[in-house]
Amino acid sequence: MGLGVGRSIRLGRVAGVPVFVSPTWFVVAAVITVGFEPFVARNLPGLGVGTYAVTFAFAVLLYASVFLHEVSHAMTAIGFGLPVRGITLHFLGGHTEIERESPTPARDLLVSAAGPAVSLLIGGAAYLAAAPVTAEIPEYLLLALAAANLVVGAFNLLPALPLDGGHMLRAVVWRITGDENRGTIVAARAGQVLAVLVFALPFLLAGGRPSMFGILWAVLVSVMLWGGATQALTVGRMRAKLPGLDARRLARPASSIYADQPVSEALRQAHEAGTRAMVVVDSAGRPTGVVNEAALNAVPEERRPWIPISHVARSLQQGMTLPLDVRGEDLLRAMRHRPASEYLVVDGDGRTVGVLASADVDAALTAR
Repeated sequence: MGLGVGRSIRLGRVAGVPVFVSPTWFVVAAVITVGFEPFVARNLPGLGVGTYAVTFAFAVLLYASVFLHEVSHAMTAIGFGLPVRGITLHFLGGHTEIERESPTPARDLLVSAAGPAVSLLIGGAAYLAAAPVTAEIPEYLLLALAAANLVVGAFNLLPALPLDGGHMLRAVVWRITGDENRGTIVAARAGQVLAVLVFALPFLLAGGRPSMFGILWAVLVSVMLWGGATQALTVGRMRAKLPGLDARRLARPASSIYADQPVSEALRQAHEAGTRAMVVVDSAGRPTGVVNEAALNAVPEERRPWIPISHVARSLQQGMTLPLDVRGEDLLRAMRHRPASEYLVVDGDGRTVGVLASADVDAALTAR
């Protein structure tokens, strides 16, 4: 056990996939333990403070089933050759981080359906297992676990992102239209509608006078749904712009500057050449670094004649040189592999074509 992603606690690995639990799980375990205690007290009178032990046991069993739900997503993805970065349990359930999107709608549909299928299976198994049990507490826990998993499975099948059913809806629309991004947008809009309905649900069920506990859960779930749907919508719109991401088109023309030249002289040469970017070269004219625009602008004007341009340049490292013909998803993947503010763009013969700024890529993705 150790610290994992962010401040999550690493529990171990399942089939090579790291498993984390967010500290927020302990918060929701406490909420379940306290919030459901009155229900347990009514159904199991005479336990006294033992009712809290029952509700805590239910919280542990519930998250064990959530864990199996997420493992089913991970194993199905791995079976289709999709790498899985990790499984995280958090306050509203769990999340399986798959490294890349499914290449086909059929695979996307099956990976998404695996989780709800396991939840429904656990719910049915727990219900059947409770039938021969006569001990009061185990029977109650099994029936509560069955009900919870049936609800979780059914809720996750709702056709709205970020729920599994939303991913399934996206896959269906993708298959029918041939447009993955259209599927994402349709399912994300459905997620936003569902978020509003969930927020209104406790008011409708209680005749306008819901309990604080009901309001709390409605707010948490609706915020999760709205946030996930909105994020998916943003990603869908960005992915629609991927074909326009082209290093050839986005690269800035660059001036070649010797490393020992002062900043002021480098700026003068770039201005005369009409370029915004600068590449630092050695005595043989080979590129050795790319000038960082932010660092360059931070140099006070009065100091520019005394500071060599190499002081505001980042040395070229592996992954910071991009081919001229890289574009779309391949371009983003290369930038994720070696994050930087500027990249050197070269042609097929290794000659410098220009500099690609991350800010320009971001602007191309977010432009309306």
